[in-house]
Parts: sequence; C-alpha cells; structure tokens
Amino acid sequence: MSNIRIRPAVATDIPQLMKLDHASASDYVWQLDLRKENGQVLAGFREVRLPRPVGVTYPRDPHALADEWTQRSETFMALVNDESVGYVCLLEHSHATTVWITDLVVDAGSRRQGVGSALLNAAQDWASARSARDIFLEMSSKNHPAIRLAHKFGFEFCGYNDHYYVTQDVALFFGRSLL
Repeated sequence: MSNIRIRPAVATDIPQLMKLDHASASDYVWQLDLRKENGQVLAGFREVRLPRPVGVTYPRDPHALADEWTQRSETFMALVNDESVGYVCLLEHSHATTVWITDLVVDAGSRRQGVGSALLNAAQDWASARSARDIFLEMSSKNHPAIRLAHKFGFEFCGYNDHYYVTQDVALFFGRSLL
C-alpha cells in the first residue's frame, strides 16, 4: 500500500482512532516458563504454535486514549485515502534518552499492507530526531504479528513483566539502539 500518509494526531482525530479494530488474532504465543533451580528462578520463553488461531484482546482500553493521549510525547496516525487506519503512541524519557512505543495499532482491514511498518518508521525517525539512543516496544506475549514486526525491524527481546496489563497478560519488551 503505497498511499499511506503519516501525520501527528490532533485532539479531533482521537475519536476516529478509538473506533479502530484493536483486537487481533494469533497462531502462536510466547509461553513463559518459570522454574526454581538451585535457589535461582529461571525464566524462559518459547514460541508455541496454537492448534487454532486465538483472538487477542487489546491489552489497553481503546477509549482511555481520549484521556491518555495528551500524556504521550507524540502520537502519529496513518491515513489511507484520508481514512484513519492506524496509530502509534510514543513516550519520551529524556533523562534516559529513550523512547517507548506504548501503542501500535493497525485496523484489521489494513493489516499486512505496510501500515505498521510505516508507523514504526515514523516512530524511529521521530526518536532519532530527538537524539534518543534507544527505542523500546511493548506488546502482549499473545501478539505474534507484533513480535514478528519487531524482529523485522531489528528489535531484540530485552525483558518481560508478568501480569503487566489490566488483562493480566504478560508484556514482552523489545528494544534496539538508534545509534
């Protein structure tokens, strides 16, 4: 899809962004295995193919975007034919020279057409222009399409947090250097 336009979101865009289909489906999950061995806790992840696709609920309330977007450092939206098809929310931590991608959403009808890649490129360009050293991406361990996108862009697994989201899902963190 070559006619993707990315621009900063403004307050009047938020209702459109909240209406996007935030749910997804996955054929794989990253399963967390915790073990105690010799007084140590060992954590491991393994990619597990599911017997059938599972629906993945978005781990945040899309309607909270109306209140939270002003707390983000930047929100970019993707448009195709002047229709909102996705967005990315960024949170800058200037004391640590890092940028966190807290939300990356592409409407169901526009997935696998380059929208997520265009949004991720815009996020990285914005972070680089702000002299950020690193950029991080968080996602549910059930969101295999987002995990694959992170790998495609050179992000590496760098941590997790069990029960991170309101949904009690495990959050996976991926990061990459911008230098």
